[in-house]
Amino acid sequence: MRVLIIEDQESLSKLLKKGFEKEGYAADYVLDGEAGQKRIEMHHSDYDVIVLDLMLPKKSGFEVCKSVRSEGITTPIIILTAKDSEEDKITLLDSGADDYIVKPFSFKELLARVRALTRRPETSLPSELAVGDLVLNPAVKTVFLRDKEVKLTLTEFRLLEYLMRNANKVLEREAITTNIWDFDFDSFSNIVDVYINRLRKKIDVGRKNGILKTVRGVGYKISIN
Repeated sequence: MRVLIIEDQESLSKLLKKGFEKEGYAADYVLDGEAGQKRIEMHHSDYDVIVLDLMLPKKSGFEVCKSVRSEGITTPIIILTAKDSEEDKITLLDSGADDYIVKPFSFKELLARVRALTRRPETSLPSELAVGDLVLNPAVKTVFLRDKEVKLTLTEFRLLEYLMRNANKVLEREAITTNIWDFDFDSFSNIVDVYINRLRKKIDVGRKNGILKTVRGVGYKISIN
């Protein structure tokens, strides 16, 4: 797996490159927006994810992101930004970014975002997921049930997002563990069942027929039917 880092602070670029390489990724970096855009245009198929700073010399991250998306390049992009207002976040996502992380950030959080993006399909993804009265926003990591926010842990959120992206499909336990957990796990453990039960308690409150369903002997699905 290869990561392209576009960041004008060379010390940070080197630090990120070193961090990714310790995790088994290959990583390259460039130091300005123009060079970054050229690298993406010429070699985007070589990269699994792009880490793009917003404030860059020669061309901003916003301009780079918007330009490459207009050319049909769909490589996942995570924006690094010091801006954290709601309006700024909406602007970033509207430019075609898949995710963003606000500076200062921990490398562990960035790594988690990269892992989440590289597990997603290459096709264009919706900005909001809805199953009945349950609405999930992947970009800002929020879940609302009947217009009331549901507080989830990161793992619960990732599990729910995976289920909702595959709404009405039966997902086997093995597929769920492969997409949600990054560590070696005992395939005979009940970790999936534990988290499914936690989710049920939060998203099936007050329902006669729950939307999170068990398909006996196979796995789980989320469906209003």
